[in-house]
Amino acid sequence: MEKKKVVLYGLLHAACAVMYVGLVALVVSRGKELFGTVGQTLGTMAFLLLFVVSAVLMGLTIFGRPILWYLGNRKLEALSLIYYTLIFLIVITALVFLGLVITR
Repeated sequence: MEKKKVVLYGLLHAACAVMYVGLVALVVSRGKELFGTVGQTLGTMAFLLLFVVSAVLMGLTIFGRPILWYLGNRKLEALSLIYYTLIFLIVITALVFLGLVITR
């Protein structure tokens, strides 16, 4: 596979992760408005379930395709995809923190 295609997959995976994290952040930051006041046990349970679901979804988003490629004997491409996804996530994270500093 072309290097360009692996890089684009990395960007796509990072973008999907960022969109999901943004959605979760929106729900968490607006939780009281969306759900009102809930019992402590139910609220804690909802948060922990969201955490578990998020871990699974992010694991599949970031490692799903590379695992399939690795098992399909495309080891170099699989490792490259993880590398490019991580690089894009680091760049996006740095931009988010830069935005926080600038808007402060």
